[in-house]
Amino acid sequence: MSLFDGRTLSGWHAAPRSYGSLWPGGPGIRTALPELPPDYDALANAHPAHWEVVDGAIEGFQDPALAGYGGYLVSDQSYTDFELELEMRPDWPADTGVMLRRRPDSWHGLQVLVDHRKSGSIGGFFGNGIGSFHAVPFVLDVAHGGDGRPVRLVVEDPGTSLEPMTPDKPAMLTRRGDPQEFLEHWRFEDWNSLRIRCVGDRPTVTTWVNDVLVAEIDLATLQVPHYDADEVAGFLGRSGHLALEVHDNDPRFGEGRWGRGARCRWRNIAIKELFTNS
Repeated sequence: MSLFDGRTLSGWHAAPRSYGSLWPGGPGIRTALPELPPDYDALANAHPAHWEVVDGAIEGFQDPALAGYGGYLVSDQSYTDFELELEMRPDWPADTGVMLRRRPDSWHGLQVLVDHRKSGSIGGFFGNGIGSFHAVPFVLDVAHGGDGRPVRLVVEDPGTSLEPMTPDKPAMLTRRGDPQEFLEHWRFEDWNSLRIRCVGDRPTVTTWVNDVLVAEIDLATLQVPHYDADEVAGFLGRSGHLALEVHDNDPRFGEGRWGRGARCRWRNIAIKELFTNS
């Protein structure tokens, strides 16, 4: 079933970039990011990301009037078990992603990362407000051509990382793909496909990029600090919304997270709902 008609944002609604607790009942985001300015919430609400349809694709970008703040494009409908397929074309750098089982009123949910930036992951996972875990199989950087422009993705050099690839991150995954196979199939500055399978009360979520397995996580058996499978399942519920993301520029990364004038693009968004006994 198509979720985007190629002409309008019917079936979706925009929401400002918001933060909340780091896990259900846990402390707020300022525990992890005390450097956020005191007027962050007011500015984020006043200057949310923009979403528009351009040449048959959804484009998301920061507010040109005051860049640095993000937002979400949230599905009106919620979904339980499904396979989601779409095509994506993010600029470099652009920190975006696809949220699953998202609550309608907050940032909480599981995010499939499309962090097309230095130290980023494409196809890994982040637990938005459900433990803030970072489960990724590899991290990426960009190679530059002779004119200094980015020309292709590469596996990041650990010595230059802005966000270290620690052993616990791939250890959270039940399956992880090969970075070289991923790089061989990724088309820089072109369209790439993303397929996501999400099944279960405490779902197992699997991702493929251009039909190459990237990662799989089992939220029923995941054991990391501040994550409780039963508590999160009750908090998120059996179904949730989808959301596309435009990240904000936090003090840590600045425009390395979202370049000035950068856009993310999405098209051919379709879902197959699965009816399982899980």
